Amino acid sequence: PQKTSFHRSQTLGYKNGFAFSRLPTVGIGGERLYVNQLSQAELDELSKRPMLTYRQAKQAPPSGFIPAHVAFDKKILKFDAYFQEDVPLSAEERYRIRQVAIYYYLEDDSMSVIEPVVQNSGLLQGKLIRRHRVPKNDCGDHYHWKDLNRGMNITMYGRMYRIVDCDPFTQVFLESQGIELNPPEKMVFDPYTELRRMPMHKYVTPSDFDQFKQFLTYDKQVLRFYAMWDDTDSIFGENRPYIIHYYLADDTVEVREVYKQNDGRDPFPILIKRQRLPKTFVDKKKTFPSCVLEISDQEVLEWYTAKDFAVGKSTTLLGRTFFIYDCDEFTRNFYRDKFGITDFQPVEIKKKPLEEVPQVIPPYNGFGVLEDSLQNCFSLLPKPPRKDVIKMLENDHKVLRYQVALESPNPEDRKRRFILSYFLSNDMISIYEPPVRNSGIIGGKYLGKTRVAKPGSTTENVMYYEPSDLTIGSTIEVFGHRFVITDADEYVLNYMESNAESFPTATLQSLRDHFRPRQVVKETAKSDIPMLGTSDQEMDELIVQVQEELKLHKYLNNKSIREAFLQCDKDGSGILDKAKFLALCDSLSVPTNSFLVNKLIDLCSCGEDKINYRDFLRAFPL
Repeated sequence: PQKTSFHRSQTLGYKNGFAFSRLPTVGIGGERLYVNQLSQAELDELSKRPMLTYRQAKQAPPSGFIPAHVAFDKKILKFDAYFQEDVPLSAEERYRIRQVAIYYYLEDDSMSVIEPVVQNSGLLQGKLIRRHRVPKNDCGDHYHWKDLNRGMNITMYGRMYRIVDCDPFTQVFLESQGIELNPPEKMVFDPYTELRRMPMHKYVTPSDFDQFKQFLTYDKQVLRFYAMWDDTDSIFGENRPYIIHYYLADDTVEVREVYKQNDGRDPFPILIKRQRLPKTFVDKKKTFPSCVLEISDQEVLEWYTAKDFAVGKSTTLLGRTFFIYDCDEFTRNFYRDKFGITDFQPVEIKKKPLEEVPQVIPPYNGFGVLEDSLQNCFSLLPKPPRKDVIKMLENDHKVLRYQVALESPNPEDRKRRFILSYFLSNDMISIYEPPVRNSGIIGGKYLGKTRVAKPGSTTENVMYYEPSDLTIGSTIEVFGHRFVITDADEYVLNYMESNAESFPTATLQSLRDHFRPRQVVKETAKSDIPMLGTSDQEMDELIVQVQEELKLHKYLNNKSIREAFLQCDKDGSGILDKAKFLALCDSLSVPTNSFLVNKLIDLCSCGEDKINYRDFLRAFPL
């Protein structure tokens, strides 16, 4: 009862990654064990002594089973091999030898083929055959380690490998299994790779001229000449500047092109690369293929030297004639010290003036605004025309509205009325037709906001309609349609009177004359004299004013108007209902919406619903 420790000792252990059981060394709580400490296997081993009994002796237990993945874990057979690969499209090699390593994994009888990676080889190297059981034939058999040996060929997936050697572990393993190994062979190397590793042969030919001394003396010393190539004889030819460099270290010549910004040419700075240029060739047959001739000292009689270049002279280099017109200061000092030349006067090159090609602007095709469409003639990426922002801000929401009638030989079109709006902020015009019920014509927007050019204006000299051109009775032409201005808002007169210095006197006077009768009627209406007592003199003056206004409506036929009213008055009383009177006026296109005409109708009224049409017809004389 006094025991406090009850822990048990560990009986499970691990060895080489495998679990095994062991007997406890102490009892529960660390007490001493008085039982047998031998395991069952040790007891079975001791029981093998001969027993003096008549029964059969006890057999020893079989040895423990060890699986293949445990017995052959991490045991790999390695064979050195190579295979030959054809190279059909190369003039330098016909075949290629590629060295590989064949690995055989004993734990699962799988194989893999790996080629060592060579940097910058241009070949797909590394793992050629992944690890798996490689089929041996079409019968379903697979390669076994017994099928591998040195000095033999093995075919895997249509490619034949030659096994030349193996590592020491593979050799010991195969010999322990009773396999007689063939003698090792030498590894075959790629002939083209070995050729590349050989140093290049350098041939040094004796020469009477010490080129090395010339190089040490004139290294980094270059003569610079400024030349001009006249190519005006060819189509689209021109005078093009070049710089000729003569390298004193090896007597080579280089011609560089002078590249200017935005000259329209591709930036190829070198016309003739640095090389020795032949001056005189040896006489040769005309049939000799000179186009593929590699120029050497045997074909050239004389090469270009420093004495062949001079300021003010022409030099032909590879078929092009260059005129040298100047040189730099180092070149002058070299020629002065070497050849005693002192005349280095530069030649002035006169450039031919370029012909100014006049820009021909195509005719306006009618699409879009003229200024906007004209930008396509000035740039590949057209920009929107600049706007007068100050004018737009000062005249924002300022619109001049006019009533216009359409001039047309069609009688139905002559009755149509339009509202012309002139926007002062951008000088655009829009035309709107108020819808009239049962007229048969769909009203609405007739012309969107756009600038309207005057008749006879050209693309070079465009003249647009201005407020000064919009006078009462004037005719404007909008894209082939002619409109007559018959009326205007009072805001038009007020705006022009407030800005009288910006408009001609004739325009302002026409609006004043048009609005004067309305002002007289308004003043009369504001007075205390009742309109029913209007005298015949006032009636006559109003009729005269109405006649003056109706002269603008040239489409009205006074005779037909009189006949229509007489036909409606069947009893000959001279009185018509007001609704019937207004309907008859609308059918005859009489402008009843005019202020003076409405005033005349009020004066001819006989009561609320009757109108004396005979007084009204006094405004339509025959």
